[in-house]
Amino acid sequence: MAVKIRLRRMGAKKTPFYRVVVADSRYPRDGRFIEEIGTYNPLVEPSEFKIDAEKAKKWIANGAQPTDTVKALLKKNGIIE
Repeated sequence: MAVKIRLRRMGAKKTPFYRVVVADSRYPRDGRFIEEIGTYNPLVEPSEFKIDAEKAKKWIANGAQPTDTVKALLKKNGIIE
């Protein structure tokens, strides 16, 4: 099972809001997931990114691969190098 840490899109049309979730890569973007570990709101200034750092580090240590966007957000907030 290939596990990814990725964004799940929520919110209405043209007002995106994302939840950071751990999901099997075979499931659709907004489909089934294993665990929700945070949120990301790009509409506020500056953008708001809240995540449970302990859970994110635990999942990465267990082999979960963050997507490019999530990896950039984690680096920006100092959770990973």
